[in-house]
Amino acid sequence: MKEKLYPFHVVILIYMIQTGVVIFSLPRLLAQSFGYNGWASLLIFTGVSTFNIFLISFVYRLGKGRSIFDILENSMPKVLVYPLYLVMISVWGILGCIVGKLYIIIFQMIAFPTTPPMFLNALVDIIAYLLIVKGIYSISKAATSFFWISIWMLLLLVFFLHDFEWANLTPFLFMGKTEMIKGGLDIYTAFLGYELSLLLFPYVEKNNKFIKSVYIGNLFTISTYLLISFICFGFYSLGQLTKMNYPLLDLLSYIRFPFIERIENLLFGFFLFTELITIVMYIWSAVETLHRIIPKANTNWLTIFILGGCFVVTWIPDSISEIERWLRYLGYAEIGIAFGLPLLLVGILFISKGADRNA
Repeated sequence: MKEKLYPFHVVILIYMIQTGVVIFSLPRLLAQSFGYNGWASLLIFTGVSTFNIFLISFVYRLGKGRSIFDILENSMPKVLVYPLYLVMISVWGILGCIVGKLYIIIFQMIAFPTTPPMFLNALVDIIAYLLIVKGIYSISKAATSFFWISIWMLLLLVFFLHDFEWANLTPFLFMGKTEMIKGGLDIYTAFLGYELSLLLFPYVEKNNKFIKSVYIGNLFTISTYLLISFICFGFYSLGQLTKMNYPLLDLLSYIRFPFIERIENLLFGFFLFTELITIVMYIWSAVETLHRIIPKANTNWLTIFILGGCFVVTWIPDSISEIERWLRYLGYAEIGIAFGLPLLLVGILFISKGADRNA
């Protein structure tokens, strides 16, 4: 009997995919885009992401748990499907590697300033390869283990309650110099990851627990974002937040232990576990898609091909500002896939259902 993903594993997998590098700059983006009490805007993004997951659940129910690749290939000619696949492969592959490079660049600056970042990037890609070739079940189990290794860091927020200033949470809501539309798109990239649940349909039991797990995983991520952002808005003033590149890292630097110096470097290392799952799942999704174009190809070689190609591409941006710009545009493309792909699938399934009734 083929192994299936348990609902708990799906919850953790969605959470680990979503919790990427954007979390380091999220409080700043909220402050710049929504001004005073910008943390409350996360409730708006909760509604948007929940609606997107509802579209995915619609695909799951209408398609009766069938693979999205089967739905597309049975309803559209390959001359239209394959270009769509190539877009998905390019966005997912490069996005996964760019996320990894941004983390590596930041880590290299604070911990290994003399080490070439692409060398560290290559090491992370090798670890990602070893996980991807093991398959989605091994990835989900690794994600669960990594979750328990890293989730305890949320308890560190207790350290900041003593210096938390309620006065920083002014009575003003979304006031000040704001960029809600452009900033909103940048912020929404922090929620991306749940859309990869579209590829998990064949790997789960055909029941409603799967969709509930996706909802719960997304809400868990949002709860984490809300907690971190709320603490940052109460710990720093709005002016300070707008000028910090990575408020979460600055927050961690305030923690002091008598037996450890610069503990933020150690804590930042724990974020590698969440970043690794984000990288692995985006590359795994690209490999799964490429496998539909070349069904007889060996998965190991497809993984090497995508990782190698994306590694070469990610060599191009060589500064944080340039990498963040790439990540922003790839995030916009991924938002298009996150909404566009489920809408396309729902349209196909409705048309197919209508054709079956008229037959």
